[in-house]
Amino acid sequence: MSGLLRICTAGSVDDGKSTLIGRLLYDSRGVYEDQIHSVKSASRNRTAGPIDFSLFTDGLRAEREQGITIDVAYRYFATARRKFVLADTPGHEQYTRNMATGASNADLAILLIDARHGVREQTRRHARIAQLLGITSLVLAVNKMDLVDFDRELFDTICDDFSTLHDHADVHAIPLSALDGDNVITRSDRTPWFDGPSLLEYLETVDVDRDATARPFRFPVQLVLRPTHDFRGYAGQINSGVIAIGDSVTVWPSGRSTRVKQIVTWDGEIDRAFAPMSVTLTLDDELDISRGDLLAAGPVEIGRRFDADIVWMDERPLDPGRPYLLKHGTRTVSAEINQPFTLNQIGRATVSTARALAFDSYRSDRGNGSFILIDPATNFTAGAGMIGARVAEHHVVEATTGAAQRLAAAARTAGSDAEAADAVRRLLEEILV
Repeated sequence: MSGLLRICTAGSVDDGKSTLIGRLLYDSRGVYEDQIHSVKSASRNRTAGPIDFSLFTDGLRAEREQGITIDVAYRYFATARRKFVLADTPGHEQYTRNMATGASNADLAILLIDARHGVREQTRRHARIAQLLGITSLVLAVNKMDLVDFDRELFDTICDDFSTLHDHADVHAIPLSALDGDNVITRSDRTPWFDGPSLLEYLETVDVDRDATARPFRFPVQLVLRPTHDFRGYAGQINSGVIAIGDSVTVWPSGRSTRVKQIVTWDGEIDRAFAPMSVTLTLDDELDISRGDLLAAGPVEIGRRFDADIVWMDERPLDPGRPYLLKHGTRTVSAEINQPFTLNQIGRATVSTARALAFDSYRSDRGNGSFILIDPATNFTAGAGMIGARVAEHHVVEATTGAAQRLAAAARTAGSDAEAADAVRRLLEEILV
């Protein structure tokens, strides 16, 4: 098996996520000698042995002082069979937003469970986040088996309990000890009853469905290029699918169709391009296309109102009475959400936008089915969303009423006169278009 595998870890506090990753990196020779020397010098937890493996990922001072993971730590390593990008995410409930961020681009999630405690509430929370983010490949890593004498019956009970949480995923359960290295790189003699592969062996061979070229063509326009009077190209990154010269595409939200005339790259013209290449497309017809429009093949959803699962990341609660900026692909519009949310809360809401968006459901296309919410007063990324289904268009009128109230609210919540003017200007542009 070749190719890149993106992994995230999740689990409750003190289940051993950072220790497992440190052991995986150390035993697979994924760390440099100077890193090993630094960790040996910093190791103060002598119960962890001469090397505290968690320090390979817990790099923040607060993390090392408290012995917990706070931020998302990314590590890159490779074996002879595969390359990996690994995200160590926090276990504390107050850092749920960080876990969601780390899992947003993952192909596979390693969900750790302390064998002594079994499935806990945070385990259920992380399993739900993985499901919302479309992760269908899970490794159930039952850690600290050395502390329960590698009890097979206990391992089977934990697996049965977890099976009720994620019924649509391909789950591979492994009993292991991150501290001692059992079943991390190679099979352990202390689990003769376990006949599956070790963690690394499984990661090297697992097949995940992330072929963006197999999905319909989606190309958000990032920039319109006019270097000369006779050249008009549309630059951006192919989100999914394949495109070739002569292929028919539709411009959304206008609905006009045309054909691809040229595909231009930094190295020159090519006949065919595919995700995730960055290219410039020229078209047979002169159409009114600007940043934020979508070139697509096949059907897409068009609407200003849809249901979505939202992860709220701002310490300031979501106020249904306030307008927010919604960034979907390369388009940014004003939006309102009908449900209140607080920090780290996850839930379903209805989103109403000032202008129509061309989108897919998150389950069918991650790139064209996701968005972020921005607080216009602070420019802070306040939330992230995964689109479910479009809501009937006859309800859209609710999103466009109360323009004066929305403008007043945007001005009141701004941090300064300049921010207020900018927020009002953006809303006016959307309302008048």
